[in-house]
Amino acid sequence: MELPYIEPYKIKMVEAIQTSTINQRKKWIAAAKYNLFKLSSDQVRIDLLTDSGTGAMSDKQWAEIMLGDESYAGSSSYEKLEQTVKQITGFPFFIPTHQGRAAENVLFSALVKKGDIVPGNSHFDTTKGHIEFRKATAIDCTIDEAFDTTVQHPFKGNLDISKLEKIVQKHSAEKIPFVLITITCNSAGGQPVSMQNIKQVHQFCKYYKIPLYFDSARFAENAYFIKTREAGYAKKTIKEIVKEMFSFSDGMTMSAKKDGLVNMGGFIALKNPEVYTSCITYNIIYEGFVTYGGMSGRDMGALAVGLQEATEFSYLQSRIQQVHYLGERLITLGVPVQQPFGGHAIYLDANKFVPNIPKEEYRAQALAIELYISSGIRSVEIGTILADRDPITRNNRYPKLELVRLALPRRTYTLSHLEYIAIAIKNVYDTRNEAKKGYNIHWEAPIMRHFTVELDKL
Repeated sequence: MELPYIEPYKIKMVEAIQTSTINQRKKWIAAAKYNLFKLSSDQVRIDLLTDSGTGAMSDKQWAEIMLGDESYAGSSSYEKLEQTVKQITGFPFFIPTHQGRAAENVLFSALVKKGDIVPGNSHFDTTKGHIEFRKATAIDCTIDEAFDTTVQHPFKGNLDISKLEKIVQKHSAEKIPFVLITITCNSAGGQPVSMQNIKQVHQFCKYYKIPLYFDSARFAENAYFIKTREAGYAKKTIKEIVKEMFSFSDGMTMSAKKDGLVNMGGFIALKNPEVYTSCITYNIIYEGFVTYGGMSGRDMGALAVGLQEATEFSYLQSRIQQVHYLGERLITLGVPVQQPFGGHAIYLDANKFVPNIPKEEYRAQALAIELYISSGIRSVEIGTILADRDPITRNNRYPKLELVRLALPRRTYTLSHLEYIAIAIKNVYDTRNEAKKGYNIHWEAPIMRHFTVELDKL
């Protein structure tokens, strides 16, 4: 008999999970104005709000914490991280930041100006926010297959070249400071981008002399999907695939809280020395000196180790198999989810889950709230609230997909936790026809409202 697969690690430390009742959770979410971000962690039983900075670090990472060099300038921890980033990505220039949105802030300050157009594949919320804050426009060029959760396309994060071509014809290449590829594409369901598509976008950008940048928060997971789904890559290592992916790009931003396996950190890596010089100025203004950029030495050391661990196949196989196990359980239970499954999360299809709730009443948010009340599981809406308002008309933008994301922290939960999650969602699904009303926005911020929005229950 063949032995079953096991995780390539063992648990060394545990953290207690708080228990609560449905009545308690009803009171807590009401006090939080029906915003799951505003709940205290001790009010949550299983936290799937995000996989960003919420995972468990390895013993080697914790050992590196003790070796951290906290020198303001010229830290040896910085040098370790710089060498690691250059080795893994192939980019000659490196700038540390305190997290991914900080990297976006620095890079976009150097490249994006009022009136610009930034095409990409379903820009992440902070990415779109930084673009629109600068009075520029983010345009989604993801392939149409991404917006049908039942279509079995292996690379739903791919960009549609014909859509890119139409943007250039309408706005001209001069209005496009860069094309942005998000790997994997979070807002489309954690979907990967193929190497073939990366090459096609690279050729497109080369022809029109437009720079190409990557939002690389989950670059290692993207490389795993290329290895396991794309012809010609099965025998290549993850590190080889990563190096090839980045060879087609002019630079990258990185939220190291994902595939860096750390609780805090980020960076920019670049090819162009002029862009690097410009970014250094903004980094000093917003983040800190060039050899720490908002990160402590110990965190830089832990990130250097984390990047090496995250680009090993055994880790990625364990990580993505865990996500896919949850997806398969939900499929077996008849729950509608985005397929094929992505690398970091399972996405519930709220349009099919609770179609009785009008989209104007934020059906995905309503589903996420009900899941929390019934089970203590905190998830996050990837729908109309996150899509925000059109910056000109101020009308709600209604995305084609209304999703609830169940983001699994890395190396954190066990099989029994996944079983609890699956059954909890099934129980909500069984009562879905009882859902008739959603929520109204009581108060919202002018940009990136989903973090702080306050709602009224209808």
